[in-house]
Amino acid sequence: MNIQNQTKTHTFHTSFGNITAFHENGVLKIKNIRYAHSERFKLPTGLKENDSEQILDKTPVCPQKLSPFLDRLIQKTNPEDFIPYESPQFLTITRPEISETQEKLAVIVWIHGGSYEVGCGSLPTSDPSVWVEEQKVIVVSVSYRLGLFGFLGGTDERPANLGLFDIIEALKWIQNHIENFEGDKNNITLFGQSSGGDAIAHLMISEGVEGLFHRAIIQSAPLGFRHKRQKMSEEFFLKTGELKNENDVLKMVNSYEKFLPSFRKFGLKTSMPFCTQYGFPPLCKEEESLSLWRKNASKYDVLIGSNHDETAFYVKTAERGLYTYLPERILNSIVRSTTQSIYEKPAKIFAENYADGGGNIHLYKISSLSAESYTGASHCIDLPLIFASKTAWKNSALLKNISWEYLFQEGRKIRALWADFARTGQIKDVLHKSEILKIKKINNADSR
Repeated sequence: MNIQNQTKTHTFHTSFGNITAFHENGVLKIKNIRYAHSERFKLPTGLKENDSEQILDKTPVCPQKLSPFLDRLIQKTNPEDFIPYESPQFLTITRPEISETQEKLAVIVWIHGGSYEVGCGSLPTSDPSVWVEEQKVIVVSVSYRLGLFGFLGGTDERPANLGLFDIIEALKWIQNHIENFEGDKNNITLFGQSSGGDAIAHLMISEGVEGLFHRAIIQSAPLGFRHKRQKMSEEFFLKTGELKNENDVLKMVNSYEKFLPSFRKFGLKTSMPFCTQYGFPPLCKEEESLSLWRKNASKYDVLIGSNHDETAFYVKTAERGLYTYLPERILNSIVRSTTQSIYEKPAKIFAENYADGGGNIHLYKISSLSAESYTGASHCIDLPLIFASKTAWKNSALLKNISWEYLFQEGRKIRALWADFARTGQIKDVLHKSEILKIKKINNADSR
């Protein structure tokens, strides 16, 4: 299909109804298509034939609190741009405006981060338009239930892992319908950052995902927080029981903080109170996870990595508290040790375990873009490298003293690598010229 940019919109006539696409910056953006329905604390249900819904004016999101922290570091949120939906199962498709080949396009499914608590698939700071236009891939951005609605449960009345079930329904929708948009349903790569990366790692060992995706790019997943959460989750779940029938969803999300477990009692993992929960569908028990990743290693090509100074995002940007008055050398030491324990070491263990199962896996690290950057290669610094919207990122405190031209140049190299991995499952040395990226293939124990 050769779509001429003569009008601002284009209508796709699909098997599930007519869908409107917008011509924007050299791409077609098909906004906010519903992929499933849900009721509170119920499993999502797929759509019936012709049961389509598309929201064009605002972005639907799971009810959540605004984060002054993220407003300050990344981008200020305008609440008027969003609609709180307790059933937020929507996705947005971004594809090249003009198809230059008869071949179907590789599909990358974006699973956003936000500590399983905030965010949505379609934010300006994760707009994939530049990436899609450059690399001629399709990016599908998925929203799903968060917080109390999606990642805290423990009974049949309030099941755990509902957000994971939402993502699985999105993947089923993509399998059934992406060919309507020239996507290749047999070449699906999941790409997620932070909790989105953690979700992808756990989808790899979830029930009911067979054949739904083929590759995974796992960026800055806090896998160090996945261990021994059961008691903390159970306490948090029980204390928030009084909110389960609250009609006002915004009151729900503004009230649960008073029930958060204490820091001293459960340690650093309290900073991410919502998470996937082992021992509840669709997941295995925690002690079975490593062996199951090893067993599934032949199913998925994997690219996994982190940034060199991940926790500077939190440690060096606090406005007040424990870290505020510490000397920089001590702050740097805290950043290094916590980055290693929460991100680097768990990713290395994951990669080596996966390689021992015969899996095709590469491990990478992103370093700082500027010696003048106070936060270095912190958590989220990878996002503007991939989602290179200068307008969205222009006021980000994370990019202070970093040249946008240099960031864009280095990002272009990484965007090419990631897209080629999505197409082929391989990392080509000829493309690997980035000054800030170190990457290597992990071999099994016999050859290490």
